[in-house]
Amino acid sequence: MEKLIQITSGRGPLECQWVVAKVLKTFLEEATQNNIEYEIIHRESGDENLTMKSVTLLLKGKQITEFLENWLGSICWEGKSTFRKLHKRSNWFIGVFELENPEKIDFNEKDIRFQAVRSQGSGGQNVNKVNTAVRATHFPTGESVFVQDSRSQLENKRLSVMRLKEKIMSVYIRNLEKKMKETWSHHLRVERGNAVRTFSGSDFKKNYVDRSFKKQRNDLKNELKNYQNDLN
Repeated sequence: MEKLIQITSGRGPLECQWVVAKVLKTFLEEATQNNIEYEIIHRESGDENLTMKSVTLLLKGKQITEFLENWLGSICWEGKSTFRKLHKRSNWFIGVFELENPEKIDFNEKDIRFQAVRSQGSGGQNVNKVNTAVRATHFPTGESVFVQDSRSQLENKRLSVMRLKEKIMSVYIRNLEKKMKETWSHHLRVERGNAVRTFSGSDFKKNYVDRSFKKQRNDLKNELKNYQNDLN
C-alpha cells in the first residue's frame, strides 16, 4: 500500500514552520517503528534555519491506514515562541493531510510493442535499405520512442526499452509535481482546534492523555459524597 502525505504550516507564521520540522522528525521516527518505508517527494524550506513550510511524503507499508489514524488532521504545539518572546499566543497549529496519489505506472517490458523500421537521414548506403531502427510503444500509456543509434537492431531494441522507461517515469513525476501544486489549497485550511495530536515544550514532548477516567470517577464520588452529607 502507498499513500501520499503532506505536512504543512498552511499560511501560519514562523512558529508553525518550526512545528512542521519538529513534527516531521517525530512522524518519521514513528513510521520507522511501524515498519513503514518513506520517501520525501518534495519539501519547501521555511523562512529560518530548522524550519519548514511543508513536506510531501510517499509512504509504503502494510499498516499505513492504522498508523495515520493518529496523525491525519490538525496537530497542536503548546509553547511560547522562541522567535517572538513577547508574543502572547501559546497554541500553534499545523495540518497533516492525505493527498490523492496519482496512479503509479507499473512498467513491464511485456507491454511494449516493437516495430523494426528503416533508419532516417544520412548514415551510409544501407541506412534506408535495412530495418535496423526500432520504434517501441508502451500500450498502457501510449508513449513511444524511436531509436536508430546503432546498426544493430538488437542494440537499438535494448536502448529503446531503457529510453521508454525513462520517458514514462518522467511523465509520472510530472503528474506528481502537478498534483502537489494543486494541493496548495490544503495550506489554506489548516483547522485550529480539535487537534488529533498535541505536543508541548521546547523539547517537543508528547502530552500525556489520561484515558482511565480515574480523575473523573474520583470527582464524581466526591460530588455524591457531598450530596449525601447535605441530605443528612
